[in-house]
Amino acid sequence: MTPIVTIAASAGGLAPLLRIIGALPAGCRASIFVVQHIGAHPSILPEILSRSGRLAAAFGRDGEEPEPGRVYVAPPDHHMRLERGRVRLDQGPKVKHCRPAADPLFTSAAEAYGERVVGIVLSGWDSDGSEGLRAIKAHGGTTFVEHPDEAKVPGMPLSAIAADHPDACLGVDALAERVATLCAEP
Repeated sequence: MTPIVTIAASAGGLAPLLRIIGALPAGCRASIFVVQHIGAHPSILPEILSRSGRLAAAFGRDGEEPEPGRVYVAPPDHHMRLERGRVRLDQGPKVKHCRPAADPLFTSAAEAYGERVVGIVLSGWDSDGSEGLRAIKAHGGTTFVEHPDEAKVPGMPLSAIAADHPDACLGVDALAERVATLCAEP
């Protein structure tokens, strides 16, 4: 079974996100899904992520079938959700004042893929990702949080820790290593 890795980042989350994506192996067997709180602003995040590592990154497209070894980024002003075998985009209501938001991605991934899902909350304000991590854990998935002492803005990691007990609270280097290992294992 290929892992489904979901990552949420906001203020201060770009550097940890680049470290994690940069650590993924060329033969990565996971599909990676990223939500960065960018609102409706133009974004070149897929280009930045593609340059930082060995995997191709692009904005997710509605109805596309996820492939292993690819990074899918929520496009500006769109929530990205997962159905079994499909990416879905919508402009539904903001969640925790954000669109795109992590909770819709995390929760839909948990419902579609259960124990295959890995959820990661990185630096950022507010509490987006907390409910989604709880859903991932409830469906048998694995949850990680950037250690609040390392997070540039610890609000999202602290909220995720308070809402549920993640499987690990790690510094960025340890987090990147753990995710790379999960994505490389047969």
